Amino acid sequence: MLISMKPILRAATEKKYGVVAPNIFDGYTIEAAFQCALELRAPMVLDTNGDMAQLEYLAEVSRYYSNKYPQVPVALNLDHGDSLENVLQALHVGFTSVMLDRSSAPFEENVRETAEVVRAAHAVGAAVEAELGHVGFGRDYGVSDADTLTRPEDVAEFVKRTDVDCLAVAVGTAHGHYAGTPHIDFERLDAIRQITDIPLVLHGGSSTGDENLRQAIQHGVSKVNIGTDLGDAGISAMKDYLGSYDPHRRGVIEYVYQAGAKGFGAKLKHYMELFGERNRW
Repeated sequence: MLISMKPILRAATEKKYGVVAPNIFDGYTIEAAFQCALELRAPMVLDTNGDMAQLEYLAEVSRYYSNKYPQVPVALNLDHGDSLENVLQALHVGFTSVMLDRSSAPFEENVRETAEVVRAAHAVGAAVEAELGHVGFGRDYGVSDADTLTRPEDVAEFVKRTDVDCLAVAVGTAHGHYAGTPHIDFERLDAIRQITDIPLVLHGGSSTGDENLRQAIQHGVSKVNIGTDLGDAGISAMKDYLGSYDPHRRGVIEYVYQAGAKGFGAKLKHYMELFGERNRW
């Protein structure tokens, strides 16, 4: 059974470890994530997004594996939902957590629309993640980053007025590959942590560096989103397989995807170990 990510992240916050939130794309990556969680006895938050058909498919596959491995605490979270309709679609098909990304909107608009999502999600027992400040893309890293970082002085009011369950903060990371050297503002992160006790989320964990991520957890982050690094590892494993495959072997496409899932899972376990997730259930 899939559960809300609220208890998963609350436990991580109280015990000061991190939870990896892998971006999942299909049945192979979902199965790999469940197997990693089972092997390490670790909680898991699966992050994904898409249109109604994609969300329904991913929810069905996630439910299948949650029924197959009922002992594993796993949440299914809509990552960067782009509209209220998108959020409601995710809730309708069984997502247990959702995020409406209004991080580029003015503060009052972010508060108003996030609070609306919170009311809808909490009514069906789902958790809500919001973003304050804006995490951009690595290809633009270093271009006016300071203007988009989370302002600690805004955090208390935002949390109080929205009643969100966890908060994604912009403290120096970026999505995708970095054009420059990543730098996390740990002083800003400490200031945010002192203002609120809700779980904090770090987007753009890929390519940020193990030491930066380890320190981010020590400074109060409870969930780290990882997508690009897992995708890169999966693609690399698929290329390695294709370099030596027998074109006459039956089912070759399936074997290629299986190889990719193994590469995905190996990288995922690296981060789970790094964040101290082993033996947390």
